[in-house]
Amino acid sequence: MRRLLLPVCLLAAAAVVAACTGDPAPSRPGSTVDDNTTITVADSSEPASLNPVQGFAPYGSSRMYDGLLTYNAGRVLKPLLATGMPQPSADGKSWTVKLHERVLFADGSPLTAADVVAEYNAVLDPAVKSPLRPDFDMLAGVVAVDELTVRFDLSFPSPSFPTRLVLGIIPHTAAPTDPQPPGTGAYTVAGWDKGKQLVLGLNKHYYGLPPKIVKMTVVFVPDDTSRIARMKAGDFDGIEVPQQQAVAVAKFDNVRMVTEDSADYRAVSLPPGPVTGDRAVRLALNFAIDRRDLIGTALGGKGTPAYTPMPDSLPEFVDPQATYRFDRAAAGRILDQAGWAVGPDGIRSHAGVRAAFTVGYPAGDLDRKALAQAFATQLKAIGLDVAAVAGGSAGSAQIISGGNPFDPDLAVRSVLHTGGSANTTAYSDPAVDSALDTAHKATDPAARATAFRAAQRAYIGDPAMVTLAFITHTYAVHDNWSGSVAITEPAIHGPLTWGPWWNVETWTIR
Repeated sequence: MRRLLLPVCLLAAAAVVAACTGDPAPSRPGSTVDDNTTITVADSSEPASLNPVQGFAPYGSSRMYDGLLTYNAGRVLKPLLATGMPQPSADGKSWTVKLHERVLFADGSPLTAADVVAEYNAVLDPAVKSPLRPDFDMLAGVVAVDELTVRFDLSFPSPSFPTRLVLGIIPHTAAPTDPQPPGTGAYTVAGWDKGKQLVLGLNKHYYGLPPKIVKMTVVFVPDDTSRIARMKAGDFDGIEVPQQQAVAVAKFDNVRMVTEDSADYRAVSLPPGPVTGDRAVRLALNFAIDRRDLIGTALGGKGTPAYTPMPDSLPEFVDPQATYRFDRAAAGRILDQAGWAVGPDGIRSHAGVRAAFTVGYPAGDLDRKALAQAFATQLKAIGLDVAAVAGGSAGSAQIISGGNPFDPDLAVRSVLHTGGSANTTAYSDPAVDSALDTAHKATDPAARATAFRAAQRAYIGDPAMVTLAFITHTYAVHDNWSGSVAITEPAIHGPLTWGPWWNVETWTIR
């Protein structure tokens, strides 16, 4: 695990303030600089809903919601709302959880088994359309044994089922579509100005020690350049920083740079179509990309090469042979054999189809823009005409992200299995599905690991995308506080879940 704190020095900010005119100013009375009790941070994206049933903070670590279980800094599950770890039945087809007494939601209502039952049944209910439902295919039902005891009944044994119990719990009286139901976390929503900012205040019913930081304002700024400029101007106490800008941001006044390892991959999706849907093209692309050079060029060296979505943070499941060597000659031979011939202009074509496509990236995302441009540049060497474009058209290749350092089912199955919740390219391979299904239902740890490695070997022969790198998350944080603890992060991260703020309720004034 890697975490770096870099020294800071003083830079003037007047020019940046002028450049930021027109941006909405965050509500920041009594800022951290003045009294060390509030914090204002920026997030690159705004959640559509804060409801865990609708997919908010699916891996836990939310400011407002607690799960039955949570992860410690070593990514080991531990009880939170539960009094102890879930207890499996002898046949492994049910898990029993006991709840703490006298825990209250932010609205003052008590936590009971009815709340847990209602939430997980809502996830299973097709009418609710929870995006998490595919990840709970082993869950047949949930019942209250008594007021503070819950039993989860499974359709087949699933030793990894407790990883699903980090989902934040909401009251049974809350609608599963309510965008901001109360929770039991240290903070509660004090105000949400959609499109601008979300303000968190202390949950007066919180069962733990009150946090030192009593107010957290999260301002939504999707444009990287604007977010950096406003950090420099003093608007924010923390932001995520694009890799290539990290050195410059490290020079800002009173800033610590924090870097975290992650299971967050960046990849180019290869959707169905005459070019990116061709198996030979997909294989050739994976051989043609120099991932180490791309990481150095686009990410300032902050990342590790990736070939499948299986992260290095789950080493027992990684197949070290499931890689692509960097070999553009081999890529050319694959294309030649498939009939993609080089034309007079140096660009290949096959059956009248030119080997050209676009790779889209979110406007304002500097890292993804740099990746798309570096990817496009490298492919010219094998006769492909690829253009990096902001946004991209519907159905076009995109720079995508994902990843989970906690469980290989959630990290890989959801991405590569037919119909998986994160399968964005309609990918389907019988050999991959078979291996993933075996892993999904395996009760022996060794057999599970063997099946996941088999899935990776099957996948690299018929890839769905060009997985480029697992990126290092980089943040700039005001140096007023201490207490942030290193952890390997999932793709879902930021001020509201994970990021250096994942344990902000325990921070102390420096």
